[in-house]
Parts: sequence; C-alpha cells; structure tokens
Amino acid sequence: MMEGSFVLPGDEVGSAEEFVPGDCTYAKGGVIYASTAGLVEVDPKTRSANVIPKSNAPPKLCHGDIVVGEVIDLKDSLVIVSLAFKKGYENRPLSDEEATIHISNVRNSYVKDLRHLFSLHDILKAKIIDERQMRLSTGDEDLGVIKAYCNRCLTGLMRKEGKLACPNCGNVETRKTSTAYGLGVV
Repeated sequence: MMEGSFVLPGDEVGSAEEFVPGDCTYAKGGVIYASTAGLVEVDPKTRSANVIPKSNAPPKLCHGDIVVGEVIDLKDSLVIVSLAFKKGYENRPLSDEEATIHISNVRNSYVKDLRHLFSLHDILKAKIIDERQMRLSTGDEDLGVIKAYCNRCLTGLMRKEGKLACPNCGNVETRKTSTAYGLGVV
C-alpha cells in the first residue's frame, strides 16, 4: 500500500516483515491491516505502518493519553469523570466514556479529602494510566482542574493567590488546579 493511500477497516496496509503495526493498525498472518478508515502513514524511525483516522469515530484511548472531562460524581476515594475529548482530537468527542481518578492518583502527596480538591462540574485535564479500567491521574503539575465553578452561585472561579475566588459572591475554594487553570488552553 502506498503512503497517503485512503484505506478502510480491514484493508491491507503493509507486510509484517517490512513494518510493525502502529496506530490504528493490527497484524494478522504476517500482514498489517487498517482498524479504521484513514490515510496510510509510514514512520521511518520506528518502521511502523500507521493509519491517520479520517472519520468521526471517537479516537482510541491509550495509556499516557491526555484527556479532558467533567467531574460528575465524588465518592470517598474516587472522582468520576465524564470524558469529553482526547488532547489532539478536540473535534472528535468521546461519547458515553467515563473514567475514575483514585485518591492515590490525585497528586504526588497525601490527600485527606477529595472534596477539597475537586467539585461537581469541574472541568479537568488528566492522563490515562490504565486504559482497560479507565483510570486517570492528575499527579503532574500541568494536570488537574482547568475550570471550576463556585459551589454557592455556580459562577466561574478566578485564581487568586493560590486559591480560587468567586468574583460574584466572594466565596473562596481550593482545588487541585492545573498550571493551565483559567487560560482556556488544553
């Protein structure tokens, strides 16, 4: 198959003798096949055959991917997040995909109460640490809440001296914020 060719799921992309299967491909019987519709790309460094998706299908989530979602529930030791999209695939939303952040994966230090670090409707950025069980981590500095709302009046909170303050009612709250909090960037 020529690089740049459009393929459909099941189309032959290359030979397993020549390449290793890459993104959106799989090997079977010595042949590499496309697992999604898209364009064939060969990575000369890794000698991998990849397919760059050209469909509106949700992107495949893998270990290490950065995702953005909304906090939909808080338990004693879990934050439940409804995933919106994978970084780099903002135009291909994830539908009905939920993930969890265990209290041990919130930050690199002890966490006593999740309700001091997250609240319902917070928008957060996290890294996938287990794609089978959809477990996330916000341990890195650039991960965490990127948009939070006041628990009293639901106004967007503004960062002020390490805390989050409500410009409407003056309520002050704490969160596990990302370094990108309030910047509108992922």
